[in-house]
Amino acid sequence: MRPIFLTVFLSLGFCAQLVSQTTISGTNENQFVFTSSNLPIVVLETHGQTIKNEPKITIDMGIIFNGEGVRNNLTDPQNNYKGKIGIEIRGSTSQWFPKKQYAVELRTNINTDTTASLLGLPAESDWILYAPYTDKTFFRDVLTYWLTANIGRYASRFKFCELVLNGEYMGVYVLFEKIKRDKNRVNISKITVADSIGDNLTGGYILKIDKEDGSGNDGWKSIYPPYLEATQKIYWQYHYPKPEDITPEQKTYIQKYIEDFETLIYNPDYADPLTGYASIIDVPSFVDFFLLNEMCKSVDAYRLSAFMYKDKDSKNRKLFMGPVWDYNLAWGNSDYYDASLTYGWHISYLSYNTSFLQGDMFQVPFWWKKLVNDKNFQKQFAERWFALRQNAFSVSTIFNFIDSLRSVTDEARIRNYERWKILGTYVWPNYYIGQTYNDEMNYFKNWITERFSWMDAELRRIVDVHETSEERPSSFRLFQNYPNPFNPGTVISYQLAVFSKVSLRVYDVLGNEITTLVNEEQQAGSYNYELRSATGGRNYELSSGIYFYQLRAGNFVQTRKMVLLR
Repeated sequence: MRPIFLTVFLSLGFCAQLVSQTTISGTNENQFVFTSSNLPIVVLETHGQTIKNEPKITIDMGIIFNGEGVRNNLTDPQNNYKGKIGIEIRGSTSQWFPKKQYAVELRTNINTDTTASLLGLPAESDWILYAPYTDKTFFRDVLTYWLTANIGRYASRFKFCELVLNGEYMGVYVLFEKIKRDKNRVNISKITVADSIGDNLTGGYILKIDKEDGSGNDGWKSIYPPYLEATQKIYWQYHYPKPEDITPEQKTYIQKYIEDFETLIYNPDYADPLTGYASIIDVPSFVDFFLLNEMCKSVDAYRLSAFMYKDKDSKNRKLFMGPVWDYNLAWGNSDYYDASLTYGWHISYLSYNTSFLQGDMFQVPFWWKKLVNDKNFQKQFAERWFALRQNAFSVSTIFNFIDSLRSVTDEARIRNYERWKILGTYVWPNYYIGQTYNDEMNYFKNWITERFSWMDAELRRIVDVHETSEERPSSFRLFQNYPNPFNPGTVISYQLAVFSKVSLRVYDVLGNEITTLVNEEQQAGSYNYELRSATGGRNYELSSGIYFYQLRAGNFVQTRKMVLLR
């Protein structure tokens, strides 16, 4: 096995930028001329045009890259790429940042698409120039993609670089592969407009659940609400084939396929080992996706930038989860929806927090909640976690990778923060604001350590439960919360003898409802839910005193008392 440091350079590579005779002009103070870099340089020239949100405009792009370990000068030949590209500003909220990120499409001189290998990455036409801005370490996206690749799943390859736009230094960027169907990206069957019947109609497809920003999006809304009585709808979008290319027959097929998938999981027997969800989804891909999103607590997890794909039936008829995408607001970098906390399951917050459920248009599909409540799914993700913690998900492995990233970007990092003086200032939605780059890195690493420790403890409990003989409960029961009295958190447990419509609510001594922890149909079994008294998110600012929690399951009703002591 190659050392991790060598793997970083050989497998992933890096890019940087420099500026020869380019002034860092983000401020009138401390301007200096930028002439060279240890990283590749991406040079964009718009010839007076303005890069817009859409449509793409045609400009010139050159890339200077003399090889790993060789210095790049702005005056060197543009030897890695020199030609036309289509370019537009990409992103949603990030479009408001002064440091823009771009979608790039390689073009010929007659404005037709062309493919090329950029910085050693497999040849394609579509690329992303990602601009780390709210993530002051630069590494959150990259770390998530690297971890995904390390466990055997495709994620966007990347190269760090520095960017010059119309002679102006723009800072550290990352060249990413765009998610596409390709033998080197999402390796599923190609489907054409001629594929309208039989096996050819069944794949391949890439779908996503995401915002509706941008032009050219198309899709359909699920017939199943994200939670009971929800007004929001889950919007499925076509990613491949593109909305402008997908045929009516293909739309009908893939919509029916997803409707069958959701109907199967909606039904009471969704967990049947033979006819349940495992018959239609690739469970290991859903397990890995769950772990990757929970370990970094992406604030958008499960509900935005959520990709899925399906190949032809003759190759694999199951639905796969992934690839992962967009993790700059993960790993403790967000100040809302409890995403900064190193404890708590994010899927639980997104499934049960009343303010989130009622206030956010972008909800988690109902089937995620049902999957993670299934005992067999829990067993699989707990066992997978501890297997990966031995190597790919070990803290030492992750920290070695982060340190190697820092080593190759330290020089460019200084220039970036001369251009963008944001260290020590709030950039939406930072939870932590370090005064120095070292502060940001220390917070990043400490957050990872604490998060992994919490997940170790929680998932060990799941493993322990499955190591004991577990029988279906013979009766309904609401248990005394533990601990009681509590401060700040407590766990409420109950068991169901049969499939039931369940509600679990918390009240104060006057009978006012504090929150609804559960309001859904559930299989027979045992369940645990956490109530925590703290500020924000799924937490509640409770004063000391007596509270009541009540379970309703069919005709069964039971209430218990708990005490919060400050």
